Amino acid sequence: MSRRVASQSIGIVGCSAEGAALCYRTICAEGEAAFGPHGHPEVMLHGHSPADYVACLNAGDWAGIGALMLSSAEKLAAAGAAFLICPDNTIHQAMPWVQPRSPLPWLSIAEVVAAEAERRGYRCLGITGTRWLTASEIYPQALAARGLDHRRPSEAEQAEIGRLIMDELVRGLVTPEALASCRGVITRLAEAGCDAVILGCTELPLLLDDRNSPLPTLDSTRLLAQAALRRACAP
Repeated sequence: MSRRVASQSIGIVGCSAEGAALCYRTICAEGEAAFGPHGHPEVMLHGHSPADYVACLNAGDWAGIGALMLSSAEKLAAAGAAFLICPDNTIHQAMPWVQPRSPLPWLSIAEVVAAEAERRGYRCLGITGTRWLTASEIYPQALAARGLDHRRPSEAEQAEIGRLIMDELVRGLVTPEALASCRGVITRLAEAGCDAVILGCTELPLLLDDRNSPLPTLDSTRLLAQAALRRACAP
């Protein structure tokens, strides 16, 4: 029997299927620590077609991305969610447009990761993810707010990791070649002075973790899910 725990409902605004599924699975699996066997807080998920998001990304249309996120937010609010998370780092660039119009509060994936990096004592973080994410200021700003430094892969490396994410990982395709490529990028980030790497794409944990990465990893998807669990159970 699951024990009853007072909790808030979690709303997940999904983008890619793999990333949203990993976030949902983490909440459900790790929820047992608070809720007992088979227990977890109420979770609801809504996602528009990723093709709609990609069209906006390619056009640089952040207001369009924000409109998609708000559409999901409104549906989740109507369904009873108390707060929202989005396990997609890239589209957090639309948050300045989304938050003033949102019907519910959000947890920031970058702030969650930066807080964990500080807690673990890291000082310089490598940033990996889509080309849109690694070229953005989402993580540099969140890290700088805590006095932490960062390094980015080269433009060519950003393009290659972005290709692996969009062509392979979002489809659940994991290959030895992709792992070798990402390990090479992380090795170069270590040589540039990084003491850990942010897996700043929801799908990268399908490929990388502390067992096979040249640097300790900060899994943004699972860290966000864990933060959502703490928020859900907060008094």
